[in-house]
Amino acid sequence: MDALELLRLNLLSPMVLAFALGMAARFLKSDLAFPEAMYTALSIYLLFAIGFKGGVELSKTPLATVLLPALATLGLGLFRPLSSYALARRLLALGRVDAGALAAHYGSVSAVTFLAALTFAQALGHRPEGFLPTLVALLEVPGIVVALLMAKRGGGNLGEAFQEVLTGKSVVLLVGGLLVGALSGEAGMERVKPFFVDPFYGALTLFLMDLGMVAASRFAALRQVGFRLVLYGTLLPLFHGAIGVYVAHLVGFSAGGATVLGAMAASSSYIAAPAAVRIALPEANPSLYLTASLAVTFPFNLVLGIPIYHALAQWIGG
Repeated sequence: MDALELLRLNLLSPMVLAFALGMAARFLKSDLAFPEAMYTALSIYLLFAIGFKGGVELSKTPLATVLLPALATLGLGLFRPLSSYALARRLLALGRVDAGALAAHYGSVSAVTFLAALTFAQALGHRPEGFLPTLVALLEVPGIVVALLMAKRGGGNLGEAFQEVLTGKSVVLLVGGLLVGALSGEAGMERVKPFFVDPFYGALTLFLMDLGMVAASRFAALRQVGFRLVLYGTLLPLFHGAIGVYVAHLVGFSAGGATVLGAMAASSSYIAAPAAVRIALPEANPSLYLTASLAVTFPFNLVLGIPIYHALAQWIGG
């Protein structure tokens, strides 16, 4: 399958089209809007389902198989905030607090980008490693903590921010879902499969439509913060994504698994990181970190990034 066919397949997926519909609705000033309760319910459902399915796969996977990828993912979790922080200081000439806020977002991970990459790889016939949701949880926390430590050198309520990250819904649902899935195993999955497997991608499609509206609403802020933020939000994911694909290749992942880990490394958070930054760095400018994460990096990864990481995975894997 050539690059244009891959791009066509990605662009015409229901999830990408739903995201585009959400953006179009906002640009056309439609009255389309999701109730806050529905957004909350969809995010809870998706995060728990990711963790649960990952836990079921983990229950069938020997520890020796997971250990090396887990260590490599932790290494990514330490490297990504450091490189994000350094680039924010040099390219954007930001102060320590705003650079730390950006690093927290680009050091964490987007669960929806993970799902989109997983769906893309499966649509191409790949079978990515089943324990990948475990790695989402491992990548989520260290990146935020390292970034906040860099930004808060010399003071601030780091302990409260750390607690916010660990007890926030994204970590609780992912880690909790993993434990529930690992303990209940395949037998437990069979009992809840009609709810957590078949409707999963429909719920994800609706969630992406809502994210499209949110991303479109940040475009006005994008004009204010400047073109260098667009460069930051596209070049940094490409750099992190290439490293993620290469690391996945080193630990023996399949092409599908390398694509997904590359997309995870390239993603930026918009659930856990904003909550932690609001507490730990209240003086940070949200127009910078929310606009870069939601209006630049997320749509870039959804439309172009994931096919690029797949092409890299195929090329590196031979």
